[in-house]
Amino acid sequence: MAIAGSAGEITRLLGALKRGDANAQSRLMNLVYSEFHARAAHYMRSERPDHSLQPTELVNEAYLRMMQNQVIDFQSRAHFFATASIAMRRVLVDHARSRAAAKRPGGKARVDFNDFMAADSPRLDQMLILDEALTRLSEMDPRQARLVEMIYFGGLSQEEAATVLGISARTVKRDWSSARAWLQTELDRPRP
Repeated sequence: MAIAGSAGEITRLLGALKRGDANAQSRLMNLVYSEFHARAAHYMRSERPDHSLQPTELVNEAYLRMMQNQVIDFQSRAHFFATASIAMRRVLVDHARSRAAAKRPGGKARVDFNDFMAADSPRLDQMLILDEALTRLSEMDPRQARLVEMIYFGGLSQEEAATVLGISARTVKRDWSSARAWLQTELDRPRP
């Protein structure tokens, strides 16, 4: 995801939001909405046309979750989009869990991480499997798990993720490679 909007305008609105400007939130949403919606459409593209979660609902729910925090303190435009990536992941996973609970599926399919990353949009049942693996990764290496969220769910470039995490591009490249390998190993494990 290319980070949308004028860098200066987003940064200015984030500062206004932090200072409590009541209008900043709606102006910010207007500025970033098309980029959020494009990312949501990316995830939902392979789902059935009558799917109960549509891109607009995904955008709205993720944005609401982001803004419900009592303390809104986005450090930068990249930090804002990284937070959005986490919110979208949570909305998608919550929806997939709800759907899975309603269907009570018998077993889980194998997921290839490289195929998952290359897909226009993963199936939501695959997202549950990846979410479980990411949760385990976050227990072992929170930075690598956050990196996966930012790059995959948020569409940030490795350079943007490095800025948000405050680490070098070389470290991001190494962590990204390590996280992908670890996740693939986890996804290859047999499941009950």
